[in-house]
Amino acid sequence: MFEQGLPPEFSRYIPDILESHAAMVARALLALPVAALLGTALAIRPRRRGTPQRSAAVIQTQIILAVVGGVVMLIVGASLARAFGIVGVASLIRYRTKIDDPKDSVVMLGCLTVGLASGVELYGLAIFSTLFILGVLWIVESFEPEQKKVFELKVTGADPTAIRNDVEAILRRNAATYELRSAGTKELIYQTQLPFLARTDRISNAILALEPAGGTEVVWEEKKK
Repeated sequence: MFEQGLPPEFSRYIPDILESHAAMVARALLALPVAALLGTALAIRPRRRGTPQRSAAVIQTQIILAVVGGVVMLIVGASLARAFGIVGVASLIRYRTKIDDPKDSVVMLGCLTVGLASGVELYGLAIFSTLFILGVLWIVESFEPEQKKVFELKVTGADPTAIRNDVEAILRRNAATYELRSAGTKELIYQTQLPFLARTDRISNAILALEPAGGTEVVWEEKKK
């Protein structure tokens, strides 16, 4: 029915177009999982003694980058013109905004890749690679440790050491990890890590309520990683 509404000279090529798209997706069905598995093997390679601890975000980025590289090469194929086109487009990108998560940089590259696939009419590859990258992101991010915010917590008052145990109990109730850095007659200083969605105002109010007469001050200073 769809072909009946098209010009005869175009409708003749529809079977060939569909067949070529199916062949490209079939290649991607093998190439992208292999790229993901090999990228995973490299990213989670055994760490030698004395080498720095690897960041989970960097490991995830390396895996996704292997998949994006596979999609790029499927687009290029044996076409020299496409290869020069991809290099030219990539050289025009200048993204200067600071990105906290390196995966976001690779996702931007993935967006460029599926855009290139769509631009050369490889729609089946564009759709399949988008779904595959989404699946890989969902899997690798499910193993990502919970993000935490790091603060220096300062509690000052007439005698903060008298409420130290209560302050630490409040921190534990709010799933905070802490380390006492300084304990004096006028202040307590903690290095604390809070869950990403935790609210410091609630913790502050709970600490202030320990001395209803007042005189206690709570200061949070966020530390950048």
